[in-house]
Amino acid sequence: MKPRDLSADSALNLEHYWMPFTDNRRFRAKPRLVAAAKDMYYTTTEGRQVLDGLATLWCVNGELDFASSFSLGHPLAFRLAERVAGLAPAGLQRVFFTSSGSEAIDTALKIAVAYHRLRGEGTRTRFVGRERSYHGVNIAGMSIGGVGSNRKAYAGVLLPGVDHLRHTHGLAGNAFSRGEPRNGAELANELEERLIPLHDASNIAAVIVDPVSASGGVLIPPQGYLARLRDICTRHGILLVFDEVITGWGRLGATFAAERFGIEPDMITFAKGVTSGAVPLGGVIVKDAIFETFTSAPGAGIEFFHGYTYSGHPLACAAGLAALETYEEEKLFSKGKEQLGKDFEDGVHSFKGRRHVIDCRNLGLIGAVELEPRPGAYGARAFEVFEKCWERGVFVRPVGDSIAFCPPLIAEKKHLDEMFGRVAEALGEIA
Repeated sequence: MKPRDLSADSALNLEHYWMPFTDNRRFRAKPRLVAAAKDMYYTTTEGRQVLDGLATLWCVNGELDFASSFSLGHPLAFRLAERVAGLAPAGLQRVFFTSSGSEAIDTALKIAVAYHRLRGEGTRTRFVGRERSYHGVNIAGMSIGGVGSNRKAYAGVLLPGVDHLRHTHGLAGNAFSRGEPRNGAELANELEERLIPLHDASNIAAVIVDPVSASGGVLIPPQGYLARLRDICTRHGILLVFDEVITGWGRLGATFAAERFGIEPDMITFAKGVTSGAVPLGGVIVKDAIFETFTSAPGAGIEFFHGYTYSGHPLACAAGLAALETYEEEKLFSKGKEQLGKDFEDGVHSFKGRRHVIDCRNLGLIGAVELEPRPGAYGARAFEVFEKCWERGVFVRPVGDSIAFCPPLIAEKKHLDEMFGRVAEALGEIA
């Protein structure tokens, strides 16, 4: 860790970072902040030298270049938490850092169960996911996820106590929709009409959905669907978690899908674009009321027994701060709502009427073209298009029999034209 101006930390805001394995109340009353490190010694923000007698967190075996977040702090994590909170919905102002989206989902589930227990509702341990939703590759994430191919090999070790809503993809009434499909909001009623009567709301901790099921095939939520889920969860005391690992950081023309849809979930998980992929970093943005339930519980000590060695890693936090600064300077989060978003939508829907194409769909700067499956060879057509596009110098992703598009926010119309043009050439060659 390189030395820096210690005086710059005098006004550091400690409110937004939910530190792992830490008595957050006690830390804020008497912070232990590290500003630099060299050889075997930390330098605190007060200028004191502290000998590292724990290899930081059982891990640093050479010269110091890392600071833990377990009952210890470094300014970058607090700065990034404050920056993330400033971009989040107003009611979500606490940030717990992880190293990936998969870890963020596990964290959100643990927060949900612990929160209900602290409120005297310890029976709320069940989770509700959704078919064709993707929530990472940890056991918990695959358990609530609904992508069959991801679950198949691990069926015997998935979490019990998980149920799933139906997915929202309906070609019969919604094929070739531009933006949010008109039909399907009533699918959210399944939570109240089937799952709550089956399990009882007193046993359900949270509903977890990805606002757009990207890895499930780019499934756009019907108009009013997410708002209806929010209403049902609120009435029954169930937490609503938005998995925004993909939809966050400008993908839909807003910082988060929560902003795009005008809905305030109880938690938002994030990763990927927070550092623009430069360094692994993830996290959970949590409602103030949830965090305060932990910190107002009687008794001293660690409020939430959870965290990762690299939660709030200095390098990852520096990358996150730099990425968010660049996003703001270049006004990238609004691209999906501006002319680029319109050009992208037109490009996706330019495939309507082509051979084998049964649907085109989009929202912001994410979209997909779905192909009619070959008999007995699901996914074969899309994978062949993927291979042919790669040979032509364009990278797209096959998801089942859909071709998914998710260009960088810095894309220009010429890049979209090149991408869609190569896909059109590939489609013209497949049987």
